[in-house]
Amino acid sequence: MATAGGGSASDPASWSLRFLSFCVLLAGLCRGNSVERKIYISLNKTAPCVRLLNATHQIGCQSSVSGDTGILHVVEKEEDLQWVLTDGPNPPYVVLLEGALFTRSLMEKLKGTAGRIAGLAVSLAKPRPTPGSSPSMKCPNDGFGIYSNSYGPEFAHCREIPWNNLGDSLAYEDFSFPIFLLEDENETRVIKQCYRDHNLSPNGSAPAFPLCAMQLFSHMHAVVSTVTCMRRSSIQSTFSINPEIVCDPLSDYNVWSMLKPINMSAALEPDDRVVVAATRLDSRSFFWNVAPGAESAAASFVTQLAAAEALQKAPDALTLPRNVMFVFFQGETFDYIGSSRMVYDMEKGKFPVQLENIDSFVELGQVALRNSLELWMHTDPMSQKNESVHNQVEALLSTLEKSGAGVPAVVLRRPAQSQPLPPSSLQRFLRARNISGVVLADHATIFHNRYYQSIYDTAENIHVSYPEWQSPEEDLNFVTDTAKVTRLLYGFLVRANNSWFQSFLRQDLRSYLGDGPLQHYIAVSSPTNTTYVVQYALANLTGQVVDLPREQCQDPSKVPSENKDLYEYAWVQGPLSANETSRLPRCVRSTARLARALSPAFELRQWGSTEYSTWTESRWKDIRARIFLVASRELEFVTLTVGFGVLAFSLIVTYCINAKADVLFLAPREPGAVSY
Repeated sequence: MATAGGGSASDPASWSLRFLSFCVLLAGLCRGNSVERKIYISLNKTAPCVRLLNATHQIGCQSSVSGDTGILHVVEKEEDLQWVLTDGPNPPYVVLLEGALFTRSLMEKLKGTAGRIAGLAVSLAKPRPTPGSSPSMKCPNDGFGIYSNSYGPEFAHCREIPWNNLGDSLAYEDFSFPIFLLEDENETRVIKQCYRDHNLSPNGSAPAFPLCAMQLFSHMHAVVSTVTCMRRSSIQSTFSINPEIVCDPLSDYNVWSMLKPINMSAALEPDDRVVVAATRLDSRSFFWNVAPGAESAAASFVTQLAAAEALQKAPDALTLPRNVMFVFFQGETFDYIGSSRMVYDMEKGKFPVQLENIDSFVELGQVALRNSLELWMHTDPMSQKNESVHNQVEALLSTLEKSGAGVPAVVLRRPAQSQPLPPSSLQRFLRARNISGVVLADHATIFHNRYYQSIYDTAENIHVSYPEWQSPEEDLNFVTDTAKVTRLLYGFLVRANNSWFQSFLRQDLRSYLGDGPLQHYIAVSSPTNTTYVVQYALANLTGQVVDLPREQCQDPSKVPSENKDLYEYAWVQGPLSANETSRLPRCVRSTARLARALSPAFELRQWGSTEYSTWTESRWKDIRARIFLVASRELEFVTLTVGFGVLAFSLIVTYCINAKADVLFLAPREPGAVSY
């Protein structure tokens, strides 16, 4: 039977066309990826600037939905910007910027050039910028500490001491174009070679096509503020079967433990007194998940881990008159997420230790960059206007000074009593209750850290280095000039995936170690790498190995002699065996636990709160970067026109062949047929 197109449904012409089409499609599928690889060079080791939001505004960067493309231009000195800003004939441009030039003043120039900037790629500066580089605020966590216009107004907004005096707040700006960090030197060299081969012309003349271009993808789903994005996500979750969430609260877990175990199923008695030893776990930088935080976080929590181990192993530890709670707060970089949540839980009776149980509070701030042996004891002048609190603080300082007298490498000093507290977790506890507290830091006034919350706050910043000829395992056990807690420093600042860190983690957590140093960004998927490793390091350093098989270790409720309310149990990989081909797994019992570090603002659904942190992170679909050669617009237009012409011609030829298929493709006669 003839079809409407003029051919038989099963005639040879129809099947020939179908077979040809199938072959073309199959070839496209098979060869599509290889063609793309021939056109594009993907950049695999990059870190984007992403969008973060709080109650009032958005910060960070994003690209358009389909990515932003521009002709590549390398800027090695500030004068090279002239080509990008005014002289270059082929905008928009993607600027490859030398890391030393990544400053607020230069970024403001790029921000004001509408239409000429498609994006920015930043290379790591080597050596680090000598004057320092801090994209954070001069007054970190301003407005969320204890000082305000109504309480200690002379100290509010860091009026007396701009603690981070090198901070330029670049990380708190909003950029309408994508910005990426190039983390691999080899990829940076490939990009620069592409620029030199195709875009660099003599005497400042316009280069000839084809030109080297870069394409950056980092489109963000959330806009305006946390209030807006959380409301949209909430509406989607309520009315949609497949909700499209556009942002997530920054959240993770605090790590904590007790010197003497306490019953988790009940609150402490009011007469039980606890000394809180606290520090922070997190840091950040301008770029997503690049947060080495050597001085701003790692040196402090490594010191506290070592102190927890030493105190736990002291012969009279269990006979001390007061218990000690070691706390590692997460999210402190973003308006004290971890400490504000713990205070909230204590006030609501959701934590076994209550605020009234706290006898004193000792916090480790930045401690690795001492100019001499001095360590400064910062206290709050406002709470000490209460005579009782003042006396308690004086007693605490005297106790610390007596204890420090026996430590030859430390000299404890007191700054002026009228001086305010530096940014610290203690401030969130003082907002809720007057307690005696002190913050130990290497600085008397402004930070010694010239790379606070920067990509350059690395092991090098705190003078941790290793001989080049040593193997990773030799580096792990090498005693540096900075400190004796060498393995902890090496693991957190240089190489997390080492034999010791592997020994105290569960088998399923090995992938959290990675190959390089851990990054200490709080993120939205939790627990993060740092949180897990610190939890298990704390358990290993302060806990005990107990003789339990795997099944009982994972469910100790079946063992009459063990108490899940007092301890946590973990089945870890254990040390290497004698032949170093396998590990000896074991059960570790400790008091190391996790506590939620999600801002109370999200539990209370107060997304516009000024009391609690409201930071969220936008979701995205695709983040990647690549370079390729781009032809002139004229050639692209000619190619497009010719392509349309070939397509039209092909359609006409196909139509004609199909219309005359019964003539062009005659079916063979059946054998034996005779015509007269």
